[in-house]
Amino acid sequence: MSSLTLKPSPYWLAGVDGCRSGWVVALARLAPNHRLHRLQFIVCPHFKAVLSLAPTPEIMAIDIPIGLLDSPQPGGRDCDQLARRLLRRRSSSVFSPPSRLVLPATHYDQVRGHGMSRQAFGILPKIREVDDLITPDAQDTVYEAHPELAFMKLAGAPMQHNKKTADGREERLQALRRTSDPVYASLPSALQRALRTYKRTQVAYDDLLDACVLLKTSYHLAMCQAQRLPTTPVLDAKGLRMEICY
Repeated sequence: MSSLTLKPSPYWLAGVDGCRSGWVVALARLAPNHRLHRLQFIVCPHFKAVLSLAPTPEIMAIDIPIGLLDSPQPGGRDCDQLARRLLRRRSSSVFSPPSRLVLPATHYDQVRGHGMSRQAFGILPKIREVDDLITPDAQDTVYEAHPELAFMKLAGAPMQHNKKTADGREERLQALRRTSDPVYASLPSALQRALRTYKRTQVAYDDLLDACVLLKTSYHLAMCQAQRLPTTPVLDAKGLRMEICY
């Protein structure tokens, strides 16, 4: 990506996904040999805690809309529309985020007629939480990403199965394990440790897999191997880039 330059490691990278109790972070150290090491999962109650992690990630890819339209647009932002075209059978996983106009809403009745699905409304507090803290400068560290695009990049095609099914979980686990990075070779045991550490009411198995693949997006960003949708992103009213990286 043109906005990034390869810099000397070691440093830390992160993939961040929303979960029932806040945010789950897949954190790993990028070594001088450009390999990921010391994979760990951390659950944070608030996005502010994600930004305050120690060790602090140099780059994090997060599955949350960053940069919002001022008013509703059919199909959402340009990046959302482009992502759906690439994902084909998994296009329904990309929803149109709220416009900034309805960001303060606390009840779904307040957003009726604004082109906002109940799914999008369900994570409105998380979108608002991130929007409150993100600045254009912070986008040098925090990048919007999408797990299904990340899995597509790994596998060469969109996933066949829904991530909530057993087949979908296995398909995504195998896509991660087929990568050349050895940090994913022991992924099943790392996932089981995380599930023993955190209750299912805090984080689900598919949340962990999504965080893992977003970590890989952070790696692609660090290696200047990531792509963005669109190639030249539009800025929102706050000066935030409206883009999805993968």
